[in-house]
Amino acid sequence: MPLTVFGANLIIVTICLLWLLSGNYKSKFYQVVNNKLMLASIVFFCVHLVGLLWTEDLAWGLHIVHKMWYFLLLLPILFTIVNKNYIKYYIFSFLLAIAITEVASYLVWFELVEPFKNATVINPTPFMSHISYNPILAFAIYLVIHEIFFNKKMTNLLFSFYSFFAICMTINMFITGGRAGQVVFFVMLSIIIFQILDKQRIKSILVILFLIPGIFISAYQFSDIFQARMDLMTKEVSDFSGKYPDSSVGLRINFAINSWQLIKENPLIGVGTGDFPTEYIKINEINTPELPKTSNPHNMYTLVLVQHGLVGLISLLSIFYFQLKLSLNSPNKLIRDTGLTLPLIFLVMMLSDSYLLGHYTTLMFIFFSSFLYKDFEKT
Repeated sequence: MPLTVFGANLIIVTICLLWLLSGNYKSKFYQVVNNKLMLASIVFFCVHLVGLLWTEDLAWGLHIVHKMWYFLLLLPILFTIVNKNYIKYYIFSFLLAIAITEVASYLVWFELVEPFKNATVINPTPFMSHISYNPILAFAIYLVIHEIFFNKKMTNLLFSFYSFFAICMTINMFITGGRAGQVVFFVMLSIIIFQILDKQRIKSILVILFLIPGIFISAYQFSDIFQARMDLMTKEVSDFSGKYPDSSVGLRINFAINSWQLIKENPLIGVGTGDFPTEYIKINEINTPELPKTSNPHNMYTLVLVQHGLVGLISLLSIFYFQLKLSLNSPNKLIRDTGLTLPLIFLVMMLSDSYLLGHYTTLMFIFFSSFLYKDFEKT
């Protein structure tokens, strides 16, 4: 998944074709319709499909619908074929792929190999942009830390390996430039601390107040790119409409301000699935003609609200609601904790970009959702 778009899509198409030939469709249909998360996922796709009815830019609308097909087909298909006994292999394969990307990142960073694909020595993320890499890396760190603290059968050798892996990934988090992923890292760390110190809320808060500032200060002192991007973000936020209107932060703030006017004009059902770029150009020419236009406000909630209004936002949030509800009902510690963490970190990271439109992050979300929220005993 994190290594190649073509390879991931080839595997996805192969799985879907095999599923179409696999038979037992009645049983699979009942699995899907009896799971509220699957229904919420399909409804979310259907909202995009129905939104084509009042869109003016049908071509862009179809482009967005194409990006959403994971929620109609891939998630329900994976949901019907995942096997409880293979969950450890699903997670291991994900961590193995992350390990490969991490090794490649360090090879570039230490200048042992020439930078390739998306990587530079300053920002060594070869297989994908740092925008996608760091949130995925944060979730991988969570899985490893959870294994360290809760796998009672772990040998000393495996414990040492996983601990080393977690430290290396944490360092890698701060030698790459994904600020959203770094925020997600601190959110993830807070969640795992609460899970480790179960029912000890005061102690959990004290550990968080000590550990997170310690990591932040250490990263700021020892990572040039982290220090530079934090300093830049501070400047951009403090004067986003003055010196830095076209900065990363400045543009996001202006996207939000302009988009809010579109939302107020179309609060219930939005402007349609394909009309965000067109409508944004109009409002941008009135309010901020000196700033660039965009087809993506870099905020999933804003995008959904503009395109589909409150109806779309409710359909989006229902996915996360059912994830949280289903995970709380799980008797398995790994499934319950991970099932809670996945939606929580996505709810945070979607404030900074449309992470359910991106290939890598959407695929991770779908992949883990397919087995974290399935009642295997019932099905």
